[in-house]
Amino acid sequence: MQWFAAPEYWLSRLLVQRLLAALYLTGFLAAALQFRALIGSRGMLPVPRFTARIPFRQAPGLFHLHYSDRFFAAVSWSGAALSAALVAGLGDAVPLWTSMLCWAALWVLYLSIVNVGQTWYSFGWESLLLEAGFLAVFLGNAGTAPPAPVLWLLRWLAFRVEFGAGLIKLRGDSCWRDLTCLRYHHETQPMPGPLSWFFHHLPDPLHRVEAAANHVTQLLVPVGLLLPQPVATYAACVVVATQLWLVASGNFAWLNWLTIALALAAVDPARLGLPVHPRAYGTTPAWFEALALAVTAAVLVLSYWPVRNMVSRRQVMNRSFNRLHLVNTYGAFGSVNRIRQEVVVEGTDETVLTRHTVWKEYGFKGKPGDVRRAPRQYAPYHLRLDWLMWFAGISPGYARPWFLPFAARLLVNDPDTLRLLRHNPFPDGPPTHVRATLHLYRFTDWRELRQTGAWWHRTALHEYLAPVDLATLARVGHRPPPAR
Repeated sequence: MQWFAAPEYWLSRLLVQRLLAALYLTGFLAAALQFRALIGSRGMLPVPRFTARIPFRQAPGLFHLHYSDRFFAAVSWSGAALSAALVAGLGDAVPLWTSMLCWAALWVLYLSIVNVGQTWYSFGWESLLLEAGFLAVFLGNAGTAPPAPVLWLLRWLAFRVEFGAGLIKLRGDSCWRDLTCLRYHHETQPMPGPLSWFFHHLPDPLHRVEAAANHVTQLLVPVGLLLPQPVATYAACVVVATQLWLVASGNFAWLNWLTIALALAAVDPARLGLPVHPRAYGTTPAWFEALALAVTAAVLVLSYWPVRNMVSRRQVMNRSFNRLHLVNTYGAFGSVNRIRQEVVVEGTDETVLTRHTVWKEYGFKGKPGDVRRAPRQYAPYHLRLDWLMWFAGISPGYARPWFLPFAARLLVNDPDTLRLLRHNPFPDGPPTHVRATLHLYRFTDWRELRQTGAWWHRTALHEYLAPVDLATLARVGHRPPPAR
């Protein structure tokens, strides 16, 4: 089938695969380095407790067959090693079937992690990585011409990511329609980056331009991804440019880089005048063509649910319609917070609490805390605890499953939990009490920054968690993990 092969896209496929493998590597590293405190056997939401109440058919994966922290670490580090090998070109150095098995192994390993990750893995980019990773299994390698149907599936996925996000904004917060959302977004987004303060202080007319440009790039440009060349290439370039703008303005884990990878599938390098020499390929194996076409048909059938969601007035964001996280619906920031509320966690080593008790603040790696500490760049790495702390500031309901277990672990200086933090104010012994206070944060202005060196101004609002000790938490069923 001559129409099946698209040899002119060999460079685009190479870039898609390498970038996707790098993002898999990031995801596996984050899992390996953070899981013990979050979902390990002694974690805040332990996997064994989850698998005891949720059957395999609802969350398929390896950890229903066996779980131990050592096994989870082996899965994570194995996925990281295989991802790194694919970044280095392993997939092109082995036979086609071996390359496909490598990509399939990554998908199975990461699916196993996501399906037991609970609230820590409830982000849309987890499903997006799995959906893109599944399609990568059928992209072929250097020994075969890029399969046109699978490239079209990647373009279809990029369309759903962008168009779904555009629709949810248009139907959601009124500030998107009156072009005022960017007055607030850079300040109130989950994890500001090094340039977010400067983006926030752009003139208001530029904020309106940002909002209007968002509607164009998410509602009109994605249609171009599905049109013939050269329109698809130009549309993909616009998507890449806008995603790089988002990379510069905040920390959104690997969402932006993954969207860039998907958009690259629509790029025909020749349309950009790049000196890319065509490659000659042999006949594509019939079994590979059959598999790719079967996957294409399956994706088209499964697309019914996300399409129905997109056209619905009750559109939802980031929904998986099956346990394998295939052909999902996406979206982001259907509503924008007008103020930023942060949960400040503190401890004391005093036995008796009085109004003169000295409280010391815990420092987080990514979320705002010390007002003189400039926001840092962490994306595409994902700081899961910091992201959930942002949701906790919006409503205590978001933190109900894990916040008290978090406090219990601070009260015993749990090393796995402390590794998720930037600063432990009690290095010589655990605190006797822990508390949390809700604060209002806002970016300082230019004058305040010059005079005080502070990037943030914060005001205490009210108590978020009353002071607790180990005995208090034990009475409500939250005992710290036993010492190792």
